[in-house]
Amino acid sequence: MATWAEFTAEQPEMAAFVQSRFAVDRHALIATLRRDGSPRISGVEPDFSRGELWAGMMPGSLKSRDLQRDPRFALHCMSTTASMTEGGDAKVSGTAEFFADKELYLAELFERTGWRPEPAELDLFRFDVHEVVQLTVEGDEMVVLSWGEGRGVRRVTRK
Repeated sequence: MATWAEFTAEQPEMAAFVQSRFAVDRHALIATLRRDGSPRISGVEPDFSRGELWAGMMPGSLKSRDLQRDPRFALHCMSTTASMTEGGDAKVSGTAEFFADKELYLAELFERTGWRPEPAELDLFRFDVHEVVQLTVEGDEMVVLSWGEGRGVRRVTRK
């Protein structure tokens, strides 16, 4: 798995696009796996900070417990039909790492936002990426750029 910084170094334009799509609406959707292996979709606010992709969650929430048990995830920016024609869509998948030492992240979060929760108020995860997808509409075509670790970028167009 690649860190967000490693992906960004390899694909800076795609990384900037993806970050911009997640910045349009801080709320995103994350898919995790339940104990029985079925998918769970939950809201989350991903954060690109210090060259990494992070998300804080309520301690003991179902999505947090899912990720602690099985770290695989898929993250999708909030999108509408309008977002496809006005800017595009972005998806990231990979694995999540639970972070018990939150102090450095919380200090940096406070510097950026003025908000500093107590460490016990969130479960913190850092995400490594396996696949990143960028979707845009160009004229009458949907253009899909898909990056996978070790394979680079593939481009597919659909009418």
